[in-house]
Amino acid sequence: MRRSTGLARFLFAISILLALSSVALSQRYVSSTSDDDSADFGPVMRAYLGYLGNEQEVVDDRNSRREITSAYYRRNSNRIRALRMMAVKLFRQTGNDYVPELEAVTFDELGTLFERPPRPSTFRANEILDNKFRYLGLVQSGEAFYLFARLDPYEQAELIQQQAKQPSTLSGGAAGPGVAKGQRIGETTTRPRRAVPK
Repeated sequence: MRRSTGLARFLFAISILLALSSVALSQRYVSSTSDDDSADFGPVMRAYLGYLGNEQEVVDDRNSRREITSAYYRRNSNRIRALRMMAVKLFRQTGNDYVPELEAVTFDELGTLFERPPRPSTFRANEILDNKFRYLGLVQSGEAFYLFARLDPYEQAELIQQQAKQPSTLSGGAAGPGVAKGQRIGETTTRPRRAVPK
């Protein structure tokens, strides 16, 4: 009985030491990833950086319990770092305490954002893609991540409205087969057939 009690106390002491060391490591990670002038950030930016810190803690925890592969751990840690770098860059450029919904994907993950993934060589800064994303740039964080800001529903609606106002005719006004001159692309020249009951 004494032996099992002693073993239980020993295991309890070890678990306390492990918990304290993990807290110290996570605090060291947060302090190493935070900027010295983080006091300049507004509440929204600080909240976003806190969210990224929490995401890193979750990934660290899952890695410590061997729930994920080392490749998965590296990629997600690099992704979190890339998101942080872009958020800080946007804040420095604009001075606004606002963080758009950011997406960071590698070349092989572009299919998660786009039905037909575009070629990254064609990306231009601030280009709108699929009326859903604004391309922000490439960030090297262990590997290359393409950073996008997801447009909010109001921006998407405004883009669609602007496109509807601009008549998109075929180049030069030349009509192709089945397309009338001045007809918008996608419009048909015939009316839909009426269903006649038998």
